[in-house]
Amino acid sequence: MTVKIAFASSDRRAVNQHFGAAEAFAIYELDASSTRMIEVAEFMETAMDGHEGKLAAKVELLGDCAAVYCNAAGASAIQQLLAKGIQPMRVDEGTLIDELLAGLQKNLANDPPVWLAKHLKKQSGAGRFAEDEEWQE
Repeated sequence: MTVKIAFASSDRRAVNQHFGAAEAFAIYELDASSTRMIEVAEFMETAMDGHEGKLAAKVELLGDCAAVYCNAAGASAIQQLLAKGIQPMRVDEGTLIDELLAGLQKNLANDPPVWLAKHLKKQSGAGRFAEDEEWQE
């Protein structure tokens, strides 16, 4: 089972951006044994000016990601991300993406955090009936 994770990063090496002002997101797909960058989404420079409209495009872009790692996120961004099922994760500036990916892989194989387990469960049940549901006409 694979999962997509986004990182707010201007250099594709480390998490170094605030969610709302992020110039780019590096999006990775990973499973328990491999990781690969699948997309880099770049945005025009955006100031942290309180305008909410710019957040919608970023949240929409990350729609199928389980989480987004950033240095900070405002309350509105957090609400919008959570409403779409995307877990915002705050990490210190300069945290290396490779280290975060390695930790996530370990979690996938052993003991995923609640947000990741929830995402995986939702993903595995997509398009299927739950075992306890029956088809009725």
